[in-house]
Parts: sequence; C-alpha cells; structure tokens
Amino acid sequence: MRLLLLIFVTFFAATPFCQGQKNTSTTKKPQARQNAAGNFVDIQHLDPSIRLDIRYATANNFTKAQIYDCGRCYLRPETAEALLRAQKNLQRDGLGLKLFDCYRPRPYQQRLWDKVPNPDYVTPPKKGSMHSRGAAVDLTLVDARGNELDMGTPYDFFGPEAHFDNTRLPAQVLANRRLLRRVLETEGLRGIRTEWWHFSFQGKGFPLSDWVWPCR
Repeated sequence: MRLLLLIFVTFFAATPFCQGQKNTSTTKKPQARQNAAGNFVDIQHLDPSIRLDIRYATANNFTKAQIYDCGRCYLRPETAEALLRAQKNLQRDGLGLKLFDCYRPRPYQQRLWDKVPNPDYVTPPKKGSMHSRGAAVDLTLVDARGNELDMGTPYDFFGPEAHFDNTRLPAQVLANRRLLRRVLETEGLRGIRTEWWHFSFQGKGFPLSDWVWPCR
C-alpha cells in the first residue's frame, strides 16, 4: 500500500499543475513575422503629414517617362525614423517635408538606367543606388500649406545651380538649403554636394533589394 502511494505521489509531482500545460523547455518559440515589404515601412502610414510627390511614378521627371508603376514611399525603418524626427522638428516652425523619391527597387533602377545610361546622372544597377537600399530620400521643404520653399532649382536639375556649395544664389535660397541640410543631418541623414535634395541615412548599411511594392 505504501509502495502504491509513493508511486502515486511521484507521478503527480512530475505532472504540470494545470491540465494541458506544456513543458516550456521544449516548446518552440514563434518566429518574428516579417512584413510583406521585407523590412521596409511605408512612411505615410507612420506620419501622414509628410507630403509625397513621387516623380518617377509620373512623366514629370528628367527622363520624361514613367519609371515606377505607382507612387509609394517605402524606406528602411531606421531611415524612416530619422525622417519622422526631422518632420517633428520642422513642424515646430510651421514647416514640413515633401518627398520626391524614396526606396527604388533595382528593377526600377534598371528602367531608369535604360532611359539614361549615364553614370554622371544615374547609378548603374549593378553598383546599386542608396535608393535601392532603402537608405536615401530626395526631398524638399514646404510651408504649412504645402507650398515648396525656394531652393533655387527644380528637383533633378543637373547643373551647378543645384550644387549645395554654389553660393552665387539669392540669400533666401541659400538659407533654405542650409535649413534643410541642418535639420536632416542632425538626424543622421547626410547630403551630397551636387544635389541639394538628396540625403542618405548614415547610421547603418543596408543590402540592395529587388522587392517591388504592390500597386492597388
């Protein structure tokens, strides 16, 4: 009788208290679910106050042809977060951002290269643009009504007038360019000399991507 009682106690001591409870030491943890964009985020889902004018989704660009099937602004999360911080800083002064281009899939980079196969203006697809890594944006400043501030040249103007270090421009144009660069570089987005509108995230490297966002 004592032997049976000992077996009974030993069995229930080794059994989970709650019925159906699993041994967590052998249970597999669920894997983190990746989003459909493959680690890209839609900037307007994060902050709808950021305006978009995705030029390559129209013929209103320097190639005079539509490159993207539809206009979206996807970015790596780190790049997007830097833009969100910049937007909040600008909004304190009644200003904001307007984006002309964001992530550019390599298939679209190929289309751009096919139109303008000139490395002085378009990065060869094999080399890969920072846009094709989700780390670069083309953008400008707007006022509270969405009017663009005067930057001296249109977007994608290829000439010395668009160079950031060109000081032979009106004082207000130079001040607007300095403001844009100061706000973005404070958040880790570095500009380049030849295009006042182009900035790339510097805090992390990203691989090239072929993912193309859906149009619906």
